[in-house]
Amino acid sequence: MQNQIQTPQPYDDEIDLRELFSVLWAGKKLIVAVTAVFAVVSVIYALSLANQYKASAVVSPAHSGGSSLGAMAGQLGGLASLAGINIGSGESNETQEAMEIMQSWGFIEAFIQTHALQVPVYAATGWDKGSNSLKLDDDLYDAASKRWLIEDSASGENRAPSSWALYQNFKSRVAVSQDKKSGLINVSVEYYSPQIAKQWVDLFISTINDYMRARKLEQVNRNIEYLTVQIEKTAIADMREVFYQLIEEQTKSKMLAEASPEYAFVTVSRAMVPEQKSQPKRARVCILGTLLGGMLSVLWVLVRRYAFSKAN
Repeated sequence: MQNQIQTPQPYDDEIDLRELFSVLWAGKKLIVAVTAVFAVVSVIYALSLANQYKASAVVSPAHSGGSSLGAMAGQLGGLASLAGINIGSGESNETQEAMEIMQSWGFIEAFIQTHALQVPVYAATGWDKGSNSLKLDDDLYDAASKRWLIEDSASGENRAPSSWALYQNFKSRVAVSQDKKSGLINVSVEYYSPQIAKQWVDLFISTINDYMRARKLEQVNRNIEYLTVQIEKTAIADMREVFYQLIEEQTKSKMLAEASPEYAFVTVSRAMVPEQKSQPKRARVCILGTLLGGMLSVLWVLVRRYAFSKAN
């Protein structure tokens, strides 16, 4: 019995490369036209985007875990816990807390309110280099009357932007990151005006330093008051000695905080006014827009040829 070799039959669904090329060639006018339209639109869109500038500063945690004060805190930490007070977390924990606070809603809201940044944060659309002034969205804010024009969907009246909207807008412009190897922290702000970007970085760092120092002083004063009361209550000499040591440690912490403007972070490399824009990447926008137009036009030509022809 002889085996009969059967040649495989080509599938009807297979696409011949020559046929594919001929289909694309036949639709070349459509492909070129659509690609050109996308290219022109991409260029117009890229040119309409306002320049943005990024200012950055590098800071390091201000406290060293190897200091004598830190060593004393470690030695007395257990006794402080027994006494019912908190003498403070370690350097690493305090640094992480400060970084989280810097990106929190409450801190950013207070930062915006304190420095009156509502208009530049929410209503700015660009920067006029000639006059060194911000361009504002007239639909959001009336600069002449200094009134917000945001319509409240419930009441229909004009109102200022919400706290959440301000937080989201500002948070999208600020970045706080730490290098795992060196421990250094990068704080950057991206904005339309290079001068304002630099100012905001400086303000942001000084504000978190002030916040962490004030929080530490409040904690220390509360601990000293508590320990003073406990000394008056106890007659045990050893316990009184422990309380006096804790008060001494808390007093040193208070002196350190009061004498340290850069309480949480010490500036390693201060922010400078950027001279080159960081965004937009106009060439990339144009290239991606043109490629998108080319791919969509090719896809349309192929779908029209193979899908629609079979449907008919």
